[in-house]
Amino acid sequence: MIGLVVGLIVGYIISVTDKSVAEYIRPFSQIFIRMIRMIIAPLLFGTLVAGIAGAGHFKDVGRMGLRAMIYFEAVTTLALLIGLLAVNLMQPGVGMVLPAAAGAPPISAVAQTWDQILLHMVPTSVIEAMATGDVLQIVVFSIVFAIGLGMVGEKGKPMIQWCESLTEAMFKVTNIVMLYAPFGVGAAIAYTIGTSGLAVLQNLAFLVFTLYVALAVFFILVLVPVMLLFKIPIGGFLKAIKEPALIAFSTTSSEAALPRAMECVEAFGVPRRIVSFIMPLGYSFNLDGSTLYLSLAAVFVAQAAGVDLTIGQQITMLLTLMLTSKGVAGVPRASLVILAATLASYNLPLEGVTLILGVDALMDMGRTMTNVVGNCLASVVVAKWEGEFRAPHPETAAG
Repeated sequence: MIGLVVGLIVGYIISVTDKSVAEYIRPFSQIFIRMIRMIIAPLLFGTLVAGIAGAGHFKDVGRMGLRAMIYFEAVTTLALLIGLLAVNLMQPGVGMVLPAAAGAPPISAVAQTWDQILLHMVPTSVIEAMATGDVLQIVVFSIVFAIGLGMVGEKGKPMIQWCESLTEAMFKVTNIVMLYAPFGVGAAIAYTIGTSGLAVLQNLAFLVFTLYVALAVFFILVLVPVMLLFKIPIGGFLKAIKEPALIAFSTTSSEAALPRAMECVEAFGVPRRIVSFIMPLGYSFNLDGSTLYLSLAAVFVAQAAGVDLTIGQQITMLLTLMLTSKGVAGVPRASLVILAATLASYNLPLEGVTLILGVDALMDMGRTMTNVVGNCLASVVVAKWEGEFRAPHPETAAG
């Protein structure tokens, strides 16, 4: 926030004095963008392989895991669709002046045919996919590699441990990159306002408003009907998970809310063995708020850059995000990395990511709380589906 305010002041001074000075500030925002691009491929590879092969999701989950995955995919797909609808209807990025990425070719306005999309998903070389930042191909290879690694058995454990170490290292690298974030944000805001004026702030404020409207719609049209469908008492459920939801909202950390969320869901009537399995699984595969935000933010940047994404391109983006959003668990600001990867796939200017980061803290609160509430509900849904939900005793609920 300090970087944002300083950037605003410097940018305004530049805009009313000498706009050419802005060009001297721009490299400092581009450094941040380059650092983000640097960590995309190893972060995605490490998180997906360690998450899938390390937990053995394809071997040990059984019926309960399958039901959970069906539910996760259905709900996160609806979240992505609501994000896309909200940003297309409210159009917060329209009218915003965003600097084009230096040297990036313009996006093609021609929608890809189904066979082109299908062929493009499979990489001819994973090294090439990582070098060019083709996130969908990286994800496809990582998933296939993780399944193969899981099938190897004991001999595959050293590689799984290596991927877990890679993931932990990339978490630390992400934290290091984020130390530069205030400078990157300040420089990006200063450059944008220095060249475009203060009008850009209206778009950023409208983006935050659009996200919260979309999250409210998601709660009303998805989570509430799910509660009604599985006969979960709405008032009782919301009362039970109030505390972890507030922790998530105030700390913007799903991990900070996890221990209390597990306690509250168990007290609500979900057996411990289901809670301890579904909750961590949901933290990898059921990030409703983050997936909604990703689809909304990606189209926002396209609108700000003056690029009309066709319906086909938006659907392809949605399918890509369905996979890439599974790798964001546990990484602070990881949604930013996934967003950058998605934008790079469409030759959209990554300067948009740096600008969004200026107001990201305000959006992170809402999407993190949605992630936690969604995972608490998923645990109750699976318990109901398995026929193992037991309504809490009145004295337990009161406590």
